[in-house]
Amino acid sequence: MDRNTFTGLFLIMIIMGASIYFMKPSDEAIKKEREVARQDSLKRAGVVKAPATTAKFDTAKKSAVVDSAVLKTAFGAATIGQEEFVTVENDELALKLSTKGGRIYSAELKKFKTAYKKPLVLFSGDKNTFGLNFSAQGKAINTNDLYFTPSAKALTVAAEDSASLTMRLSYSPTQYIDYIYSLKGTGYKLGLTIKPVGLDQVIANSGTLNLSWAASLLKQEKDIAQERQYTTVYYKNTDNEVDYLAETKDDTKSITDKKQQWVAFKQHFFSNALIAPGGINKATLTVSHDVADTTDVKQMKADLSLGRNALGDAPLIFYFGPNRYSTLKDQGYDLQKLVNLGWGPLKYINQFATLPIFNFLNKFNWNYGIIILALTVILKLVLSPLTYKSYLSMAKMRVLKPEMDEIKTKVGEDNPTLLQQEYLKLYKKAGVNPLGGCLPLLIQMPIVIAFFRFFPSLFELRGQSFLWMHDLSTYDSVITFSPIFGVSHISLMCLLMTISTLIYTYFNNQISGATGQMKYIGYITPLIFLVTLNSYPSGLNYYYFLANMLTFLQQYLIKFMVDDKKIHAQIQENKKKPEDTKKKKGGFGAKLEEMMRQQQQVQAKKK
Repeated sequence: MDRNTFTGLFLIMIIMGASIYFMKPSDEAIKKEREVARQDSLKRAGVVKAPATTAKFDTAKKSAVVDSAVLKTAFGAATIGQEEFVTVENDELALKLSTKGGRIYSAELKKFKTAYKKPLVLFSGDKNTFGLNFSAQGKAINTNDLYFTPSAKALTVAAEDSASLTMRLSYSPTQYIDYIYSLKGTGYKLGLTIKPVGLDQVIANSGTLNLSWAASLLKQEKDIAQERQYTTVYYKNTDNEVDYLAETKDDTKSITDKKQQWVAFKQHFFSNALIAPGGINKATLTVSHDVADTTDVKQMKADLSLGRNALGDAPLIFYFGPNRYSTLKDQGYDLQKLVNLGWGPLKYINQFATLPIFNFLNKFNWNYGIIILALTVILKLVLSPLTYKSYLSMAKMRVLKPEMDEIKTKVGEDNPTLLQQEYLKLYKKAGVNPLGGCLPLLIQMPIVIAFFRFFPSLFELRGQSFLWMHDLSTYDSVITFSPIFGVSHISLMCLLMTISTLIYTYFNNQISGATGQMKYIGYITPLIFLVTLNSYPSGLNYYYFLANMLTFLQQYLIKFMVDDKKIHAQIQENKKKPEDTKKKKGGFGAKLEEMMRQQQQVQAKKK
């Protein structure tokens, strides 16, 4: 990229930025547009906005009119009733069960709070459904709309005990469906046994139960946009393969080829999972969201086909709890795979290296800011040989810079192929590998990228403070303002990270001897990171800031170990050696020379 091209691109960026800024709509116009979009989405979904004040439930009015014809239909008596609630709780969970549908109406995690210090309720209300779908006497039945009879009004389980609660949907005194919930005194699991009794002649295709489960997940974290980024439906089949729907857009998928062991509605730091040890024969999974909605993160739905015999042998299990890796692993069924540690080699780096080191440091009960510092120091010590090798290679290139400039003057810039070929000859004579400074950096890149996935998924950072950062799991907004290009705050730690990267780039250019446009290209990337990482967890930006500072310290110390005069003397000594005593060029170098030679011949023919 020559100077004119670089200047042109830079001016285009300035013009585009200025035009977007001066032509952006006002805050009132944005709010109005969002409200219109919200009303349109509600209208399409058939939702009518509720009045500001909601009337209390009127029992007399509801039960005043009873159609005798309805009572004669399948489960007709269960269509009439009054919704009541049964509270089931232990040390970790407070679950409210509704007689309408016999379902879990709301789930609260008692030991956690939202980002705004309110009770942490995963879901609550009529948007959350759980029911069996089947046909009885030619009529389509959904148990979510029918009224069950509970066996108790409230149930509190002590730490050392376990108890059960039955919700019964009656067809006749001897024919019914029981939902038997079981809860231990501690833990995040709730057992559910679905037990149809005497209904084989009533329910069509009674060997299979079709279960529909849906939930609208409530906002728990500071930044709903970031929370949505890590919220979707996960599922695991009986072959131990875990997959998930799209995280950044609405998505749906039907699975018929393999049995599923569990389905989870996973938020950023908490999950609602339904485990079926007997297997789920078929599944249709859906995730969607409304951008204008500021209270619900996403809407999840799972239509599941369950074998009735499998249910009898292995009851269903609900998990309502945190996405802490160790906690999920203790539940069994590979639930720890809900924590997305990255893809390919990144996952293995985080799982078998980063996470064990972090857990080891966590045993010392240090502040998490100190733990991140210790983790960064350990990582830099392990990678220090590569850092040294990279610095040494850049020093060799810097020493060769005057000779490269002479070649450039002699050959000229109008024949880049010949110029690169002469450079390669110089590298070969001097015994210098031009990629020596890049390869160590490329080896370190997977680790850097792995941390990019590790810190946002780390539950332990949630709500933990360090210095001015009140929560290491989200951004630290020291300055807030009206949205510009979608940005409404500045993260101080991200700003410090960017400044440290610019300083690091400056000194790296001094080491490598970079000139011309190459000097300035390195300054563009940190500015891009400033925008990209501004809304990422402050813990991640803190790690990158520490990594920059420690790398700068390493290079400062290595500088005293590397003598340019000795390097220059060694290069001159290498030049004097016969060709056959020098290190032979590998396959890549030979191919590169041959390619350049062919390009030079093509250019000569064109001339």
